[in-house]
Amino acid sequence: MKPKKPPAPQTPAGTSHAGARFGPAKHNAWTLGDAYVSLVRQPLRPKPLLIDAAPEPIKIDLRRSALIVVDMQNDFCHPKGWFGQKGVSMKATRKPIPMIARLLPAWRAAGGKVVWLNWGIRADCLNLSPTIAYKGKRWSNGVGYAEHSPEDHGPSIVTGTWGAQVVDELQVEPADITIHKHRLSGFWDNELDTVLRLQGITTLLFAGINTDRCVFSTLQDAAFLGYDCVLLQDACGTPARAYVTRAIHFLVQQLHGFLATADDVLASLS
Repeated sequence: MKPKKPPAPQTPAGTSHAGARFGPAKHNAWTLGDAYVSLVRQPLRPKPLLIDAAPEPIKIDLRRSALIVVDMQNDFCHPKGWFGQKGVSMKATRKPIPMIARLLPAWRAAGGKVVWLNWGIRADCLNLSPTIAYKGKRWSNGVGYAEHSPEDHGPSIVTGTWGAQVVDELQVEPADITIHKHRLSGFWDNELDTVLRLQGITTLLFAGINTDRCVFSTLQDAAFLGYDCVLLQDACGTPARAYVTRAIHFLVQQLHGFLATADDVLASLS
């Protein structure tokens, strides 16, 4: 027996909901008509941008690209943050700030999306493994994840605290996207992949810290998931030895994507 069609929702006489949109982006949404629901998406018109890169120049589609800014937060980049009070060099972690600050307004003005990929853990650390907990603390009198440094600005990198906030020198705009992560890679135990795919993003440009840790871990996973990856070497930093950075640059060019600079992107945008 053929199932009965459920009754259509009733609307007040004289009203119409035609044109109402349901979805995470204009180009990825259903549209409500007077007599039907349209599942037809509005195509994104490409906006090509040619960038000098290694091992070859690349052309990207700005409308399908996102600038991923990794971990530019107080606990890593402020002298009174978690890392600063541990004795980590702020010279390395603050190095990308001026270049990222230059790139952001030009990138936004051209229509590129900005994603802030930040550590932002649970206060109870229930989803952090023993490995993560140990590497963040190292010894019994150290300061680990969600613990308080001697000069107390709140628990380290807990979502919503001072330490988890982006540094004042970098402006987060309302249209930007913020994703909290709980691993070195931004693609585990959170919604980053889903958000990017629903926005139609296929190309990722990486900036932030640390080049050899969270930046590279996220870039590598992005490549494994099928994203186009571009590492902006002058917009990244790490306190690790120079040969470590050179190795990351080699691996990106050899296996995972392309190596460019924020200056290259700015030159193309201009």
